[in-house]
Amino acid sequence: MIKQPTSRNCFMCGRENDIGLKMNWYNDHELQQIWGEVIVPNGFNGYPGVVHGGIVAAILDETSGRALMLRDNEDGLTVTTRLEVKYHHPTPTGQLLRAVGWIRKASHRGAHVAGEIRLADGTVTARCEATVIHPPREFFERWNWNEEAPDWRVKE
Repeated sequence: MIKQPTSRNCFMCGRENDIGLKMNWYNDHELQQIWGEVIVPNGFNGYPGVVHGGIVAAILDETSGRALMLRDNEDGLTVTTRLEVKYHHPTPTGQLLRAVGWIRKASHRGAHVAGEIRLADGTVTARCEATVIHPPREFFERWNWNEEAPDWRVKE
């Protein structure tokens, strides 16, 4: 397994984000998937004991988009232009969740990707399909990526 880079302030992976989920993802080249695990605490719930649907969508968005990092770490820098989430079962807070992502079809400009969240017993709570693109260089300049880029690395 190859660990993917994380950042400083990202809600999903930021190591210095006090309210973030601090997730890690790993490339599984044999299965052509990436995966990450997280326990979502209460406070990110909608109903008691159930992860808020927006947080479920955020986990799926990040995980499916990161699937491009199976090809090359730089390919992971994308933005989502479409995200469709299907909620199959409530996603519980306080339990280990595994988020899995994969590439459906890729091109030089972006990709169609997919992902799902699984419980420890393999139950799929939510799935997504998404379209991601590589933004133009101006995007990174406008949103101060140069300040964050030095912290975009694999951290032990």
